[in-house]
Amino acid sequence: MKQIVKRLLPRPALRAAAFRLPLRQRVRIAKLLVGGPARSRGPAAPAASSPARAWHDNLQAVTGLLEADGVDYFCLPHTDPKRSAVAVAAEHRAQVLRLLRGRLAGSGMVARTLDTVGRRVSPQRCAVVQVYRAGTAAAGTPLLADAYACEIEFWSTVKDKGWHAPRQVGPRAHKVGTVLGVDNPVQYVAAERLSAFMPRDAEPRYRSRAVYAEPGPTDVQFPIDVVYTWVDGDDPAWRLRKAQALGEDEDDSFAGLATNASRFTSRDELLYSLRSLHAFAPWVNHIYLVTDDQTPSWLDPTSPYVTLVSHKEIFGDVGRLPTFNSHAIESRLHKVHGLAEHFLYFNDDMILGRPVLPTQFFFANGVAKFFPSSSLVDVNPPAPADAPVDVAAKNNRRLLQSRFGTQLYQKMRHVPYPLLRSVLEEIETELREESHATASHQFRDRGDLSIPSSLAHYWAHSTGRSVPGSISHTYIDLGRLIAPVMLARLVRQRNVDVFCLNDTNSDDGDLAEQAAMVRDFMEAYFPFNAPWELSGRMDLTQRTREPEPAGAPAAR
Repeated sequence: MKQIVKRLLPRPALRAAAFRLPLRQRVRIAKLLVGGPARSRGPAAPAASSPARAWHDNLQAVTGLLEADGVDYFCLPHTDPKRSAVAVAAEHRAQVLRLLRGRLAGSGMVARTLDTVGRRVSPQRCAVVQVYRAGTAAAGTPLLADAYACEIEFWSTVKDKGWHAPRQVGPRAHKVGTVLGVDNPVQYVAAERLSAFMPRDAEPRYRSRAVYAEPGPTDVQFPIDVVYTWVDGDDPAWRLRKAQALGEDEDDSFAGLATNASRFTSRDELLYSLRSLHAFAPWVNHIYLVTDDQTPSWLDPTSPYVTLVSHKEIFGDVGRLPTFNSHAIESRLHKVHGLAEHFLYFNDDMILGRPVLPTQFFFANGVAKFFPSSSLVDVNPPAPADAPVDVAAKNNRRLLQSRFGTQLYQKMRHVPYPLLRSVLEEIETELREESHATASHQFRDRGDLSIPSSLAHYWAHSTGRSVPGSISHTYIDLGRLIAPVMLARLVRQRNVDVFCLNDTNSDDGDLAEQAAMVRDFMEAYFPFNAPWELSGRMDLTQRTREPEPAGAPAAR
């Protein structure tokens, strides 16, 4: 941690002061590190600013130019799924270079001539031309530059004895190989056949070859959904329901550990987590948002991409509503109507930090991955001083020992959880009493199980349906003094798959400042709208916390 501070705050006096200043001034330091004073909030960039849209736009710009000038080509998968590739015969290189010079001038497009390993070379020596639209996102943050470029490759034609037809040979390695018979038929393919990063859309289709039209054995072919659980802790009606339920709860001491206001405070993390899906996981099939009949102010409820799911729909006649227990809600996720067998469970504070592929979470044969943490579960039985999450982990361990004879000792990383719906259904069937008891607890209880965040992964692993995986992530506790510096570093480097912003126990007086800090960071990271957002949404700075309902008991 000292090294992080040293890199971002090289001056010793400033570094020391950062830990002594109140939160308001630490936020100002973070703004400077991010790249200057916070800009005034204007209209966000359109949905077309997403990486997936940039991939399509760059590829279509290149293929459109080639077709308009009568240059033969075919598209093929790039070794980097974020980029596209177009093969052109080497004898047309001079024509293509002239075409690019003439047509791209003043268009905002950039063409760079490269060798086979990506180094800049003169046009006369190039094997590849990289084409992309230049520009940066709001506040000067790089977003859609060469990372999503289209690259034109110049393929040679070889005529050898012993071959029934001439062959085309590419200048660099590819997934399906670099040698292709000229008689391999032309076939138009969907974008998903050219990149695992692309969604499973039927249109547009791109001119390719038949050899690239079929998926390989390691390509994920099944749909992957996303499920969120979300609560707006600033909703007066919801807070009144919580206050009434607290007054009726019999286990005040344990319920109070999980009812701190910061646990339910919304800083619009969900808005940005969903934007991160739009930007970095466009292959997601559908998104389900599970709520207590709440709708985010910025969400278009008619969007075909996101379905709102009420607690009533997934609980049915099981459990007790209203519930304020995340363990209870999570125990019913497999009851979401229409949910795919393979899905990712997100908390709203889990945010993708860079492009990820389906294979980050699932193998092509359907086996899921899970991400164990280096943090360990205490080997002792549940104790009165244990946090609710630790008690649930120990309950999971007891059941796994009984069922499989295995010892649960590692927690899971706080990252999206790859899950199989059939495993959750199986757990409810085989652990019906314990599962339904968890669903019946309105607040976290000593009898809870933590099913999708822990138990389901070990259950799937013990039955051959899940294996350990790895994922790059970072966790930032907004209540820590170092949080502004960590946010500044993250927005500059963008070097993790997932990051989490959380706050476990901050004072109410810090919440407004934290909201401003989070807003500036998120708007720098995701300066565009997703297609499910309404225009004219409420600014975070305009949100005010409603007073507690009269007679509400304090969280204990």
